Amino acid sequence: MGFLSFISNDIGIDLGTANTLVYVKGHPKEIVLNEPSVVAVETTTGRVVAIGKDAKEMLGRTPGEIKAIRPLKDGVIADFEITEKMLSAFIRKVVRHRYLLKPRIVISVPSGITEVEKRAVRDSAENAGAREVFLVQEPMAAAIGVGLPVDQPSGVMVIDIGGGTSEIAVIALSGIVNNTSIRIAGDEMNEAIVSYLKKNYNLLIGELTAEEIKIRIGNAFQQEREDSIEIKGRDLVAGVPKNMKISSAQVREALAETIDAIVEAVKLSLEHTPPELASDILDRGIVLTGGGALLKNLDKRLRHETNLPVNAAEDPLKCVVRGTGEILKNMSKYSKVLMKSRSD
Repeated sequence: MGFLSFISNDIGIDLGTANTLVYVKGHPKEIVLNEPSVVAVETTTGRVVAIGKDAKEMLGRTPGEIKAIRPLKDGVIADFEITEKMLSAFIRKVVRHRYLLKPRIVISVPSGITEVEKRAVRDSAENAGAREVFLVQEPMAAAIGVGLPVDQPSGVMVIDIGGGTSEIAVIALSGIVNNTSIRIAGDEMNEAIVSYLKKNYNLLIGELTAEEIKIRIGNAFQQEREDSIEIKGRDLVAGVPKNMKISSAQVREALAETIDAIVEAVKLSLEHTPPELASDILDRGIVLTGGGALLKNLDKRLRHETNLPVNAAEDPLKCVVRGTGEILKNMSKYSKVLMKSRSD
């Protein structure tokens, strides 16, 4: 094994709609890359100008000849060519050329993914330089990353809210017993904030501003003290830049529909859970992972709605990529959770 690890470098990738995280086996830092899944390209030539953080800063700010693209939508590949370029760039960043063999790659995918979408992920990774590609469902990777005993007969429930999808899964004996995957998550929350301000205050804001509002004062349940922040946008009536103060209560109102959809999906998943596993969940509780777990009071709201213990994981953004890393460390133990991908 020592010799193999010298000639090759295995990688775990959380290929997300909003961010891509990369784990490199044997690297002292382990999680060596965490960049937005954004690519800036020249419209005329299709040449890639920037990838990741640099490209994200260009969102909504690019001159006509450059456009910033998010190649993944709702957790799956929307633009195959750009995804490939992005993956290649990220893989090149983390794998030094001193390795003789191409890396084995474990990539997380939404649990509701279709065969065609699976093939797109696999082909992208292979074209980007993978020797072998293994796919793992996001909620499964998240559960492993949190350290839950996924191979035990007792059930565990994970809610993984990313940028494009919310995955709710009950896991037992290394398999997903039931899962609900909805394409409503962080991106939808940003869009909800944009449309709320447009509809109620004739204020037009960009995607980055909406995300900042969500991160700073976004919340899912009433709080004792409401916060507020100053935001800038364009007045749709006068057509000029305008400042406005927005409170956390207004943001909660803006997010209400999106949060309701996630709550409904959780309730639906619980209804479809076999009674034996439901009692395990009552004892163990539900674990929240993914960037959406950072939304203030979301755990409270879910506790209130389900009467079950709900806890946000520590460092929820990194649970999935950490899970891919654990799988790489112990491929034989986790072989059952992988969707082996062959080029059939």
